[in-house]
Amino acid sequence: MKQQKSFIDYIEQSILANWDHNALTDYNGITLQYKDVARKIAKFHIVFEQAGILPGDKIALCGRNSAHWATAFLATVTYGAVVVPILHEFKADNIHNIVNHSEAKALLVGDQVWENLNEEAMPGLLGVILLNNFTVGASRVSRLQEIMDTRNAVYGERYPKNFRPEHIHYRRPESEDDLVVINYTSGTTGYSKGVMLSHHNIWSNIAYCGEMLRIEPGDHMVSMLPLGHVFGMVFDFLYGISAGAHLFFLTRMPTPKVIAQSFAQIKPKVISSVPLVVEKIFKKDILPQVDNRIGKLLLRMPIVNERIKTMARNKAIEIFGGEFDEIIIGGAPFNADVERFLKLIGFPYTIAYGMTECAPIISSSRWEEHHYGSCGRAASRMEVKILSPDPLTVPGEIVCKGENLMLGYYKNPEATAQIIDCNGWLHTGDLGVMDSDGFVTVKGRSKNMLLTASGQNIYPEEIESKLNNLPYVAESLITLQKGKLVALIYPDFDDAFAHGLSQADVERTMEDNRLELNKNLPAYAQITKVKIHFEEFEKTAKKSIKRFMY
Repeated sequence: MKQQKSFIDYIEQSILANWDHNALTDYNGITLQYKDVARKIAKFHIVFEQAGILPGDKIALCGRNSAHWATAFLATVTYGAVVVPILHEFKADNIHNIVNHSEAKALLVGDQVWENLNEEAMPGLLGVILLNNFTVGASRVSRLQEIMDTRNAVYGERYPKNFRPEHIHYRRPESEDDLVVINYTSGTTGYSKGVMLSHHNIWSNIAYCGEMLRIEPGDHMVSMLPLGHVFGMVFDFLYGISAGAHLFFLTRMPTPKVIAQSFAQIKPKVISSVPLVVEKIFKKDILPQVDNRIGKLLLRMPIVNERIKTMARNKAIEIFGGEFDEIIIGGAPFNADVERFLKLIGFPYTIAYGMTECAPIISSSRWEEHHYGSCGRAASRMEVKILSPDPLTVPGEIVCKGENLMLGYYKNPEATAQIIDCNGWLHTGDLGVMDSDGFVTVKGRSKNMLLTASGQNIYPEEIESKLNNLPYVAESLITLQKGKLVALIYPDFDDAFAHGLSQADVERTMEDNRLELNKNLPAYAQITKVKIHFEEFEKTAKKSIKRFMY
């Protein structure tokens, strides 16, 4: 009989093997050992059972990263229910829609999110449980409050000599292809689509993490990425738990200051991050300290002496805690010049490429073999190809298939058929090339590609990457307006004003940046105009700019 590939095995085995070790810590808050997590899971199972929730029912989970969020997730999947993680940044109407569309029977929610929600807008819920203290927020089951109040007594009756390792027997799926997670994408327009992920999908990704990352029981990991998104859910949380690691949740925005302070204490072994966090730290905290006089030029210097390289590398490693194996960067395009500098100084980073629809990994590589600008080779159990007459030099759409590939979009077969073709290939919508060693380089989103009047293809992300490194540019967007390329720029006003610039000075600097940028762009890609934005661009949870809004 074929052995099932379910990540529930990983969870159960890790809890048993690491019973007395630390599992989950809210930074400057509570710490749960693996045995504490197991006991809380057992109490959750009692509540689910007595509330009439059945295996296969949907349970929505929405809140900031925390030990309680992680425990609630583990309790849901080990009960045999389907978890619906929802990004806490979503607007209330989107959260209401996801809860209703997924047919969730219960909502486990952070108190800050709950303040903005309306239980009347979610009529299918049996009840709402607050994550901060596991109390009832709302109920349509008359006994839910009583169930929550008496769960400890029932637990005591069920386990009179306390809950011990031999009591752990988590429910396995009937099939490895059974649904276990519905992860709603950030989306660009309208409401989110529900990506259906199976036990097998999640297992394959956790197994891949085990093949690529060097984590041992007791190693420290930091959860910075939102657990409501599959990147953070799998790379940080589920792999960390499966490996017996000690996970830390920052419970706050991962600003450079917060990272420097917390990482110095936590000393994580592996770090997963979106590009924006790494770029900010390098631009503001590493380059100026290496040599303030040449800091702004360092990114463009073709040759940097060994002393400066060593100084920069040591400083960067120190800021990230000093003991990590590698930093995995993913979720959005990475600034090309910052990456070039990281490669130059020998910093241990790598780029991962994926989609929620692949739970999430499509390709990556260890940092030692990473090729500059690429996203590594196809992950284990995945195939990747480029739809191009010459994949080496001519960008084409990236397509993939394999064991990571989703079951489809929940209750949306039309959208599923649009993205997965009749031969099982998922069409990513990204354009890329692949070198002779199989390393994939993403050029940009096909829907972002701009076609000029002269018929030239412009990948705006490449120009934005260069522009974002120029003085006082915080972020930018390249758009096509009336056939001309226009740069929308949100300046770093705080930095500019701190250096004595007025608003008029900032506007002149942005125009100077346009002229400087054009010197390094071909004639067909010249920027004709700059428009200043006075607020940050709207972003998804992955910190990608919502281009459709501009």
